[in-house]
Amino acid sequence: MTRNYHENFAEALPDLARVTEEKKKLEAAGVKYILSCWIDLLGVPKTKPVPISDFELLCMGKGPQFAVHSISFVPELGPADADQIPVPDLDSLVICPWDKTCAWMFADLWWEGHPYNLCPRSALKRIVKETADQGYVVFAGIEPEFIVMKWEDGQPVKAFDNDPKQGQGLRPRRQAFGYDVEYSIDSMGFLGELIDIIEGLGWNLHDVVAEGGYSQFELDFHYTDILSMADRLVFLRVLLKEVAKRHGMFVTFMPKPTIGDWRSGAHINTSMQPLENPGVNIFESESGGWSESVFCAVGGLLRHGGALTAIACSTVNSYNGLVPRVGGFEGGTVTWAPTHMTYGYNNRSAMLRLPQSRFCIENRAADMCMNAYLSLGMTAAAMTEGIVNSYSPGEPLNQDLYSMSEDEIAKSGAQRLPRNLLEAIEILRADELARNVLGDAMLDSFLHYKTDEWERYHQAVTDWEVEEYLRLY
Repeated sequence: MTRNYHENFAEALPDLARVTEEKKKLEAAGVKYILSCWIDLLGVPKTKPVPISDFELLCMGKGPQFAVHSISFVPELGPADADQIPVPDLDSLVICPWDKTCAWMFADLWWEGHPYNLCPRSALKRIVKETADQGYVVFAGIEPEFIVMKWEDGQPVKAFDNDPKQGQGLRPRRQAFGYDVEYSIDSMGFLGELIDIIEGLGWNLHDVVAEGGYSQFELDFHYTDILSMADRLVFLRVLLKEVAKRHGMFVTFMPKPTIGDWRSGAHINTSMQPLENPGVNIFESESGGWSESVFCAVGGLLRHGGALTAIACSTVNSYNGLVPRVGGFEGGTVTWAPTHMTYGYNNRSAMLRLPQSRFCIENRAADMCMNAYLSLGMTAAAMTEGIVNSYSPGEPLNQDLYSMSEDEIAKSGAQRLPRNLLEAIEILRADELARNVLGDAMLDSFLHYKTDEWERYHQAVTDWEVEEYLRLY
């Protein structure tokens, strides 16, 4: 029952018999501590570890409580208000691969007997219910990219880069890192451990990719329902960091650590099935091509593309990567990143791609800093709106947007993705669907925090500005 959206606290509690059964399994496996994790506004998990002796109390909503509003950018409550109560989801229970004395569960937050209106996971569960009320179930796969680094003389450097550092000797022209066999082999101590763990979790890992930037990797595992996929992405971000620590390294999900780095994205691949006919992908026609439903879903995503981008590309740094070309780029100048809100068949320069290998919509304007629950909730709501209202996406654009003139792009109808966080949040502020997905309180808190992030960034004086202007004027 914990996977369903409930508005009554008692109905959200798990069956006590199952709680007892799960506790016995955990004790037999040697688990001593429980991490029941709720998700904050930025998509980061928070917890208070408890001993397994309190497992029943925790699962029945009688465990630790949280003053979420004191730490999580949600200032609508104050020190005199009631705390939030986490209710764990037993279907998300897993023994932590990095420390088998600990078990992990995702939890939903409740406040004064109701779902807490600033709980992103509860918001996604509500959207799942609203989508089901329209007759659909949404599935997603996410392609996480990240850069593995280490500390050297107090500075972060690429973990898998065996050439001399700048100023420390001859540094020859770099070979292309992407798909490279030698670097893939050199990385297998770290990557092999990840492969074994992810396979053990039952996520059906398909491959690991040495990406375009040095020490950058991508993991491709199978799709699942959107709630489970959001859970997986959050768990994966923690897993990657914990495994990297074992190898004396760390992982960054920052989209663009330097000008020369390829952007680390997290492409969202979505498909839909009828609630009454599970297993049937409505994006594939009976003849084996694209169905009309996929184009309506694309129409919904494009109508809300700017607001979705504000959520899925949620940092100042995100927009440094949504550009066509970069000088000094490792491996050339073309970024392969989306630049415009349009769609095409296998067109990687567009926000939305209809791939040649699978019947899904790939949103390429997303990165690893996103709150996966809000991003997938917005995605599901936009696609469903498009299908219910038969939105037209216009004609596909199958040309390289990087090579098109501004006049050609304007005639195509493609609109530029937001160029910075400020543009994105102003679009988000005006989007009514986003207000329904997040709710008034969470949207207003998100806008407040992101506006503050932009203002603080805009007040900073960067090295580029000093180099550009100090002696010019």
